Amino acid sequence: MRLSPTTLTGLPVGIATPGYDRDAQPIGIVHFGIGAFHRAHQAWYTDLAMNAGESGWAICGVSMRSASVAEQLNPQGGLYSLTERGGGRADTSIIGAVREVLVAPDTPDAVIARIASPDCHIVSFTVTEKGYARAADGSLDLMLAAKSFYPLLTAALEQRQAQGLSGLTLMSCDNLSGNGQALARLMHDWLEAKAPALIDWFDANCACPETMIDRIVPATTDEDRIMLEKKLGMRDEGAVLTESFSQWVIEDRFAGPRPRWENHGAQLVAEVAPYETAKLRMLNGAHSMLAYCGLARGLTYVHEAVADAELKALATDLMLKEAAPTIDAAPEQDLPAYAASLIDRFAEPSIQHRLAQIAMDGSQKIPQRWLETVKAQQEAGNACPSITAAFEAWIAHLEDGTLVNDPHGEELTAVVRDKGREGLLDHLFNTSGIFAGLPCPVAR
Repeated sequence: MRLSPTTLTGLPVGIATPGYDRDAQPIGIVHFGIGAFHRAHQAWYTDLAMNAGESGWAICGVSMRSASVAEQLNPQGGLYSLTERGGGRADTSIIGAVREVLVAPDTPDAVIARIASPDCHIVSFTVTEKGYARAADGSLDLMLAAKSFYPLLTAALEQRQAQGLSGLTLMSCDNLSGNGQALARLMHDWLEAKAPALIDWFDANCACPETMIDRIVPATTDEDRIMLEKKLGMRDEGAVLTESFSQWVIEDRFAGPRPRWENHGAQLVAEVAPYETAKLRMLNGAHSMLAYCGLARGLTYVHEAVADAELKALATDLMLKEAAPTIDAAPEQDLPAYAASLIDRFAEPSIQHRLAQIAMDGSQKIPQRWLETVKAQQEAGNACPSITAAFEAWIAHLEDGTLVNDPHGEELTAVVRDKGREGLLDHLFNTSGIFAGLPCPVAR
């Protein structure tokens, strides 16, 4: 038996289920990139809001390439289980916020119609750094963008303009530095090239707030699904497992209505940058360091890497000695306490977070996770030995090649194979390279 709206009553006692009429909820949010993170984070917050009595915030998920999430969730009516692990506990509930999943290449008109609907007020994104189709200089790569969300979103906005409908809040939930500003700038690049008549309407009617997201969400394994099938008494192909901690900081700047996420733990603030910078440079920076250095030592999981005394010391130094001094913290931020809490979270053995998952897309992550810290420290006359060790481990990762999963992976592994370490550094840091304008953290 599989989880679905008709089998909910067969769940064991103690498994929380949606307390609202899912069929009566209009779809108010369209989300691009409906992977495990979105389901453990934004969809979870939205489910809490609807369970508290809010209406009109059901989610239409959009997959840009693979149909795998649609195949997981659509036969289940969008339902899936969320299991929060930590401290020896594993609490499972059923999340009902997602109503449907569309696969954009198969049904582009349906995606456009959802965004153009009067019910829609928010379009959000978890498409990873590479999904924004940025060129090396941060501008939009129009060829890559044509295969991303930009054409669909623009077509829907044109329909809204023609119908006299309100604008939308476009909300990036990715680990981009200044993600709201970046999304607005990239949309401008697209509109200038493809729909210039829409620019003034977009500026006057749409908003792109900054956000900072934080929750560790490992990839769900077959073993996880088997464990949950025993717990639920039914199969859940869309199951998500995560840590108990969650944080969401949102700039309080919306184009229209929104769920009251702040009633359920989200923070609405005037300035997101201090939280975002701390997360990118401390959490994400240490995570990537543990990934490449841990893989080099034959380790598999984050908790194994942070149990290694040398790697734990590197992660702690990266956060406190290298990253923290570069952050203009908000008055309420305690960066030493934040670093200590991160080490505790990394060490949780029930969160089976694979280092190989964190190591994905390194070329897209390294600038904001490491190189911005190096730049700030070099300007102050300081070195970053932990980041240097991490960068050397990334180079070794490319040299090995077996686990590289990166949009520039084939290119970079070929360069390092053919031209060696120095050739790779020249390729990365020259004026047209992926890391152009940023400092090289290793000796040349």
